[in-house]
Amino acid sequence: MAPDDRDRLRALAHPLRLRILSLLTGADLTAADVARELGTTHANASYHLRFLENAGEVVVSGEETIRGGRAKRYRHHWRGVEGSAGSARAPGATPGERREAADLFVRAAAGEVQRRYAERVPDSGGLVTDAELWVDDDTWARARALLEEASALVHDRALPPRTEGARRVGVSLFAFEMGERA
Repeated sequence: MAPDDRDRLRALAHPLRLRILSLLTGADLTAADVARELGTTHANASYHLRFLENAGEVVVSGEETIRGGRAKRYRHHWRGVEGSAGSARAPGATPGERREAADLFVRAAAGEVQRRYAERVPDSGGLVTDAELWVDDDTWARARALLEEASALVHDRALPPRTEGARRVGVSLFAFEMGERA
């Protein structure tokens, strides 16, 4: 597998990179903006932004002059970037490499769910559910379509951080068909 494919497969396997992608879904931001918003160093934000850019998960949406220097603005197009939001589909990856990438992503995302849940507003009407159950094909197809619609809604309407009248929310969806137990 080419190094670019390996980077793409591992791009989503880091909790800070997941936070950066979420942040860049609603706004075009510089490394300094990302660092301030996420409470990390400029150097750390820059490193992860370059990693994500090299993996094709973010794009440079513009440049600006700040204090005599040039600063890139980055954006995450959660749909529309080849392989985005599922680097497990990276071209050239073997099924084993795709499984490994998916496992790394799930571990990173599980940690993010725990972090976000700890920061939730108590009694704010949030929804937490978990299930392992059996449903008919029509029910599964309808549920999956509704989950895809909800995901698209919040991603497509994401706003820049701290926009007046906007609320900070956490959305994590894991829905998949399971195999038979041995």
